[in-house]
Amino acid sequence: MEKVDLVVIGSGQGGVPLAADYAREGRQVVLFERGALGGSCVNYGCLPSKAFLASAAVAARGGSRAATLGVRVETAVDFGRVMEHAREVIRGSSAGTGKRLEAAGVRVVNAEASFTGERQVAGGGAEFQAETVVIDTGSVPFVPPIPGLADTPFMTYRDFWGMEELPRKMLIIGGGYIGVELGQGMARLGSETHIVEMEERIISREEEDTSEVIAASLREDGVVLHLGARVESVSHRDGAFTLSLAGGEELAGDALLVAIGQRPATEALAADAGGVELDERGFVKVDERLQTSCPGVYAIGDVHGGPAFTHVAWEDYRRLKAILAGGERRAGDRVLAYAFFSDPQVGRVGLTREEAAARGLPAREVTIPLDWVAMAQISADTRGFYRLVVNEETEEILGATLVGVAAAELVHVILAHMEAGSSWRLLEQSVHVHPALAEGLPTLARQLLE
Repeated sequence: MEKVDLVVIGSGQGGVPLAADYAREGRQVVLFERGALGGSCVNYGCLPSKAFLASAAVAARGGSRAATLGVRVETAVDFGRVMEHAREVIRGSSAGTGKRLEAAGVRVVNAEASFTGERQVAGGGAEFQAETVVIDTGSVPFVPPIPGLADTPFMTYRDFWGMEELPRKMLIIGGGYIGVELGQGMARLGSETHIVEMEERIISREEEDTSEVIAASLREDGVVLHLGARVESVSHRDGAFTLSLAGGEELAGDALLVAIGQRPATEALAADAGGVELDERGFVKVDERLQTSCPGVYAIGDVHGGPAFTHVAWEDYRRLKAILAGGERRAGDRVLAYAFFSDPQVGRVGLTREEAAARGLPAREVTIPLDWVAMAQISADTRGFYRLVVNEETEEILGATLVGVAAAELVHVILAHMEAGSSWRLLEQSVHVHPALAEGLPTLARQLLE
């Protein structure tokens, strides 16, 4: 058994920079990766999906909005090239991760890793003992036990990127973030797309009016939504899928994407052997300083049940690096913002009014429709709204929901105010540029003056 300073299991967006930093400091670092370098974001998630959506957005520009602006555009989609562009992004980003680790002096073991003892990890014929071990294995797609599904060539977000030909009819099980983004993209590229969601609305974790805006946009793009629908069985014959829904309805299609959710990638860790406790769902248990039940073993990213966002995993890296250096950082010590990249986009930060009330906070919310914002009006893109949640007593900003064009960018304005501890009055007093979309944010805060 070889002794090293740091072992990192997994090459996600937190583990890679931590491994590189330690190696550049002259420490012996080993990183295990059983798949492609870079984790989910690089290989299956953020980067290829946004490349895909960029193509889909261009294809959609000749729609009703363009006609309103006096422009008629005819598009022709080369689906094979669309998917190759996404794969080029994957290959380039993964290769870049490898070069970064090599340049830093990290020893990469391309193998599945498992614990053999406390702070002892083995894989690929090698075994290491380290003062510090970091688990960064992330999550994998959850595949529900629907009768017949396992016997079909269905896709998840991991193998979606291998498609070469546009399916005439695309079926998607799951109306969450992944299903909505990829479903809208497929419809815009020319596939008849059906989303089956067992809840009564899509993206049901979001506020109801957010779901309504996104659902209307999906339908405008031709997506057929089957809400409150449960898939009872799946079959595949002669190149076609059939979904049998509760109530007797059947849906047939040429391709099937399962986008139900994710589960922690901990099944191969042999966590018990390392003295690492998992919860009932398989997530690694950590304390507020990201340490597991075994001293010296830490977990970062969504493998410990935190929000499954790349920027959160990267902030976990910064947290853990500070903690290992004796700092006082802890899990969840920054304001959390996130977005998803449907059209219109959704940007979220902090708490909703319901979440604030559940914490016993005296919350008040104000909302304005996007058609109050000049730039939205003149660009004929008025789908959505801006919402602000504040503490009535302290006047601090508790959260915001932004739905509309560029919402994923605009939400950072609110995030900055929250991190700075400023009140809604400072936002209200701010002079934002006219007619930028951000001009609507002080207008939103001014509703609190009434």
